[in-house]
Amino acid sequence: MTETLTTTTYPTTRAYRTRVARISRLSEHFVRFTFADDDLQHFGTGGLDQRIKLMLPRADGTLPEVGLFDDPAPAMMEWYSRWRQLPDEERNALRTYTVRDVRPEAREIDVDFVLHGIQGPASAWALGAGVGDELVILGPDERSETGGRGRSGGIEWDPGTARTVLLVGDETAAPAICSVLETLPEEFTGHVFLEVPGASDILPVDTRAKVQLNWLPRGDRPHGEVLSEAVRAWGREFGAEVAGGGAGAGGGAGARGVSGAEADPAEDPDATLWEVPPTSPHGHWYAWLAGEAGTITGLRRHLVKDLGIDKKCVSFMGYWKQGRAEGS
Repeated sequence: MTETLTTTTYPTTRAYRTRVARISRLSEHFVRFTFADDDLQHFGTGGLDQRIKLMLPRADGTLPEVGLFDDPAPAMMEWYSRWRQLPDEERNALRTYTVRDVRPEAREIDVDFVLHGIQGPASAWALGAGVGDELVILGPDERSETGGRGRSGGIEWDPGTARTVLLVGDETAAPAICSVLETLPEEFTGHVFLEVPGASDILPVDTRAKVQLNWLPRGDRPHGEVLSEAVRAWGREFGAEVAGGGAGAGGGAGARGVSGAEADPAEDPDATLWEVPPTSPHGHWYAWLAGEAGTITGLRRHLVKDLGIDKKCVSFMGYWKQGRAEGS
């Protein structure tokens, strides 16, 4: 009699039933939630700009049944399709966030929230949440074939051979940018531009990289204006230098997300505003931009079209769109 051996296959992304273990107010607009659960010992430790999904409860505190905890665990597109097909009155809010820190040995992860009133469901949840509250988080599984790393696990940061970098973002990108900076070794150089609501939102960042970190308090000015001015000023000073140090002239086609002509959120509100090089860049320069889609798309266009920088060296992610909710 021959014994049949079975091997468990784990999906790249899975659901975790977590509870709030600690809440730390970092600044006027940033608050850090530490989530705990025994299963977080298996949470992927890729770090960098690791994305996760938060399944925010409905008004009555419940979640819809979309098979998140089926056995075997469903693939992401399987449960996501079920969620999208729910009637509007039954569908809960689903929001994308970045992991700020992972401590699998302690069964904990940290997620930083930006507080902007109760208009947004995630901010409203954060303002009302307390220690012990439960939240379902969808994130990478270390036991999967990829270990939850790379693009399949929600990580876009990939400078390839580049050691000179440009990181650009608003407050929604601050956790990702700070996480990336804390992992960069000392041979990395470059510039970082981070727009935040106010001066009190400037956070401490420990990095070995020789980058110039520029916090840009917005104050009463329109969202993205300060950031755009700073990046364009950088371009006037350094644009010619980096345009010749990318992956080669002629742009680059086939990047994931938008193909062909760049989408404009003003012209196409349903456009996919997310594009990364299809393979790791081969040059000495790399840019990573994330935040409000209109601002980030405009800055990416400036880098590629105005400064002549090879788009195979630029990753840009529209984390959110002014006036539009995620998943709408």
